[in-house]
Amino acid sequence: MKKYWQVIKTTWQEYSVYRLNFLVWRLRSFIGFLTIYFFWCAVFLQATGEVFGWREGQILTYIFGVALVRSIVLSSRTIDVGGEINQGNLTNYLLKPLNFLVYWFSRDIADKLLNIFFTIFELTLFFIIVKPLFFWQTNPTFLMTTVLAVILSIILYFYINFFLGMIAFWTPESWSGFWGPRFIFSIILEFFAGAIFPLDILPAPLFNLIKLTPFPYLIYFPLKIYLGQVNLLQILTGFGVCFFWIGIWYFIVEKTWRAGLRVYAAEGR
Repeated sequence: MKKYWQVIKTTWQEYSVYRLNFLVWRLRSFIGFLTIYFFWCAVFLQATGEVFGWREGQILTYIFGVALVRSIVLSSRTIDVGGEINQGNLTNYLLKPLNFLVYWFSRDIADKLLNIFFTIFELTLFFIIVKPLFFWQTNPTFLMTTVLAVILSIILYFYINFFLGMIAFWTPESWSGFWGPRFIFSIILEFFAGAIFPLDILPAPLFNLIKLTPFPYLIYFPLKIYLGQVNLLQILTGFGVCFFWIGIWYFIVEKTWRAGLRVYAAEGR
């Protein structure tokens, strides 16, 4: 485990070298939070009572939760996996006593810890200045199951993102050519994960269809637990679906990794 702890520390050191890139990412995330927050504030200025079954305090708490959970779950260094494969740098990892999957998960953890720190700082400062309506969950059962749901979300998103990186095994052209489709995928993913608005405001047939995909369990599901808007049966069902998708993506990643190694030719070195 010591070598993976060293990976985490090395990743932090990289951020100290490329500080501007990280600051731009944080600025982009915070602007996104402000945009969604003030949008919903404007919606409730024109409405009285509930909107789509949500009270103002609940929806603003949800938006705060999105900012925090998004920084934990959707921040990832696995976007660089494709470049390492495409440039032939994967060879360096295969020759070392490292598990390539665990190596990148360790880098993900380093990235998430740093993002959590800055997100909490930003949201705390915003909370002190603006003093928004906020719902504080005090039920220990909901709090513990929220934490468990976030952990499962981290694992699920890691496998999805790692799979996207491994597509580089079959893309001989420059990896930069895949950034466009990947960016579009990230936008679609955030929409279906509930990062823009709570998914249950959608028409029931569409919402029920989306619940069968892995995406709602990245952001929407943990926040619904925190808000206490799901019962025990719904929580257990959600965990079951989440474990199912983790198993599916683990299987896909393992099969893709083995198939990719068979065609890997260390091109670019």
